[in-house]
Amino acid sequence: MKSASLLSERLRSHRLTAPARSVTDAAAHMLAVQSQDFTAGRWALAARTRNEPTLRQVDRAFDRGDLVRAWTMRGTLHIVPARDLRWVLSVTGDRQHRQGATRKRELAIDDEMVAAVTRAVMPRLRDGGLTRAEMFEVFTGIGVDPGGQRGIHLLNVLTLDGLICQGPVAAREGIAREQRFVLVEQHIREHAAPPDPLAELFVRFIDGHGPAAVADFAWWSGLTLGRSREALDRAAGRVAEIEQGIFVGVDRPRRSSSAAAVLALGAFDEYYISYADRTAVCAPEHLATVGPGKNGMVRATIVADGRVIGCWTHASASLGSAPELFVQDADDGAVRSALERFTRFLDG
Repeated sequence: MKSASLLSERLRSHRLTAPARSVTDAAAHMLAVQSQDFTAGRWALAARTRNEPTLRQVDRAFDRGDLVRAWTMRGTLHIVPARDLRWVLSVTGDRQHRQGATRKRELAIDDEMVAAVTRAVMPRLRDGGLTRAEMFEVFTGIGVDPGGQRGIHLLNVLTLDGLICQGPVAAREGIAREQRFVLVEQHIREHAAPPDPLAELFVRFIDGHGPAAVADFAWWSGLTLGRSREALDRAAGRVAEIEQGIFVGVDRPRRSSSAAAVLALGAFDEYYISYADRTAVCAPEHLATVGPGKNGMVRATIVADGRVIGCWTHASASLGSAPELFVQDADDGAVRSALERFTRFLDG
């Protein structure tokens, strides 16, 4: 597939040139938005939505219970529509448990410890939820040391078991950066139940990320290549093969005539991170600069006509500092406009 066509179609499927009507619509279309950086995850949804929603408007979707955050795949936090959490974990949860088993043994996390913290936190979560620090206080109170990543891994286990998720945003002055852990059974009002969850995961990935291949789905979902091929087989007729091994959604969103050519995308944005081969959107010589590097970070990017042309930071955008550009002929006004949209998102 020609590069220009691939980039144009990906921008559309990501709703970067075909923005959704609302933040929740954008989340439903993408299904899972990588969000270990909570501000970047919220910006990813706002960047895919019409009329420039603010950070406060995105947060209200969490407070209403429309969106949650959880370790849905690859042991990484994602924002997902609340109604989709249970069935997604039914596909990805067991593999995440297996992949994390060695580290949990190193931390002496066993069934007895998990049962003890479950008994301790469940009653406490029924009254508005607890922050991470408050959860760790409960762990400490029953003699479980949350240090050395033990606390985080216990939260991960409880999430993969379908007991908890991260819901309402914890209020604070300035930019809120954490959520309260809540009970899934209490917080999520409705659970979707697709007839074939594995096929549904593949279809939803292609709808929100195509054109893409089975190898891309395997990387994104964390499933094996064999399981991913099975997902494709079971999704037959629900995606369109536009050339050998490359798939797009059957119903693609309509492009906006006013979509910006230059975009400021956040850290770990799905447009860059979601593919086994990222050279389609980023020149090979710049991959190490964007990441992931040894620290696992993936930097925020400036994207022009579908290609990564530079990097930026949330802090530098707020201060009006210039981004780190890889090209000499960038449209400075368009780059500045893209970064200003992010600052309006933060400031409301």
